[in-house]
Amino acid sequence: MFTLSEENYLKAIYHLELDADKGISTNAIAKKLETKASSVTDMIKKLSEKEVVVYKKYKGVKLTNLGKKIAANIVRKHRLWEVFLVEKLNFSWDEVHDVAEQLEHIKSSKLVDQIDAFLGFPTHDPHGDPIPDKEGNLKTIEKNLLSTLSKNEGGICVGVEDSSSDFLKFLDKKGITLGKKVTVLEKEDFDNSLSILIEDRKLSISNKIANNLYIQKR
Repeated sequence: MFTLSEENYLKAIYHLELDADKGISTNAIAKKLETKASSVTDMIKKLSEKEVVVYKKYKGVKLTNLGKKIAANIVRKHRLWEVFLVEKLNFSWDEVHDVAEQLEHIKSSKLVDQIDAFLGFPTHDPHGDPIPDKEGNLKTIEKNLLSTLSKNEGGICVGVEDSSSDFLKFLDKKGITLGKKVTVLEKEDFDNSLSILIEDRKLSISNKIANNLYIQKR
């Protein structure tokens, strides 16, 4: 069994590993969890003793196969709960993260499996992030940041890089949601801001916004 804190560390390392090709530094983990590097060092020792991480000096931290499976299961629970909250309890996509953070630590695998089946085995959460299956496998889709598209290119909005409540509320105000068709009409050389078409509506957005929206090109 793992404590809530230990599970949070495993999940943080899991997320960091998705974007890394080498071991994760203790400083990176500390930044991710907003804690002190010394606290990370103490926790890594505990997790090493439980054989869920391996730490090598100057090479960083890596999850073992067991650690990856446990971390992927935590992520699975989190994202399934987000789907449940949005689809069945009418939460908005900017509200679900904090609640799912609490629910992801529920231990009952039967409950999680039944929620998965009840929801029709969803593959992605309300923010477009893939949901690991029972074995920890992650099915990803090819996607590009909107900022990388050229004039007249487009596709379907499939996810966000920034899932903060403020950003998601901003997107709701602008009518930008998952599943909407997006086409780049103009791209300004000066600041890389974009004029886009959302379905049949024109909209101007900053480069910062475009750098946080994922598009599956058509």
